[in-house]
Amino acid sequence: MAPALATVAFFLATVILLSSTRAAAAGPRGAGHDIPAVFAFGDSTMDPGNNNRLATLVRADHAPYGRDFPGGAATGRFTDGKLITDYIVSSLGIKDLLPAYHADGLTVADAATGVSFASGGSGLDDMTAHNAMVSTFGSQISDFQELLGHIGAPKSAEIANKSLYVISAGTNDVTMYYLLPFRAMNFPTVDQYADYLISILQSYIQSLYKLGARKLMVSGLPPVGCLPVQKSLRGMQSPAGSGAAAGCIAEQNEAAERYNAKLQKALATVEAACPGAKIAYVDIYTPLDDMATQPQKYGFTQASLGCCGTGTMEMGALCTSMLPQCQSPSQYMFFDSVHPTQATYKALADQIVKSHVPLFMN
Repeated sequence: MAPALATVAFFLATVILLSSTRAAAAGPRGAGHDIPAVFAFGDSTMDPGNNNRLATLVRADHAPYGRDFPGGAATGRFTDGKLITDYIVSSLGIKDLLPAYHADGLTVADAATGVSFASGGSGLDDMTAHNAMVSTFGSQISDFQELLGHIGAPKSAEIANKSLYVISAGTNDVTMYYLLPFRAMNFPTVDQYADYLISILQSYIQSLYKLGARKLMVSGLPPVGCLPVQKSLRGMQSPAGSGAAAGCIAEQNEAAERYNAKLQKALATVEAACPGAKIAYVDIYTPLDDMATQPQKYGFTQASLGCCGTGTMEMGALCTSMLPQCQSPSQYMFFDSVHPTQATYKALADQIVKSHVPLFMN
């Protein structure tokens, strides 16, 4: 081989070797699993913008929401940036973000690789969604069924069977139980209401199972008594500018723990009744409780107040760019009085991607 040709061959071989090495290090998108899509159901922790089309105050399609999102866009996500589900689909190499099912311009092809049906303010109890004027959990399942129809058989059956389902609901129900008396008339204790909610969730999971769902992750309740709005209503807030958590409402957190214990047993029962299904309980209570009590471990300087406004009551339509904002949301556990910051979601997502997502990979 002539010297010039040898040099070119060596150069090309080097380029190919370096390219393959980088590809191996980064990992091919979608490698190591057969999960074609991720579908999310539930409340604002999973809603990337489905509420934008609704006549409700529970909306986040305005500043300061999205200030740390790519391009600084207020997409409808109830935080400053990304949600847990965005990080999950990215980790799987499916796509960078999990879009809203009702997003403008969303194609069937885009939705077929994953979409969120979640609606901020929704719950397992239809009354919760009706009071907030948002989508019920049942209507979210109907939306999913509609999508499967658009995809068409037999592809829809394969996608439904192999996809990962993420469910996060119940927090709004329990929170509203404490704030408004509607459900207390039917369920004198929060534990009785918890039994009711969990029974509804079991039926919803069975409905998804009938539509083909086999891989499900179900989130428990967070430490409800640590939410800024709940603490504010109880007069338990620390002074503005202080990073102190000023304690959480023990009664509400204990109720959430009892709910989660019941939920785990219920999920095991549903799994046993659904051949071929794998249902994983996702504990968000423990890490969030740790963040609230030891914020410095996570780089937070404020775990008691939200970044928006006073950080005590503002959320949704009440959180606007006209209010004072914290300089660095990444140092805050909460973005508004209810919803976590992107930094909090990222910390949770890292744990879930490491401990739960691999359970569903083949």
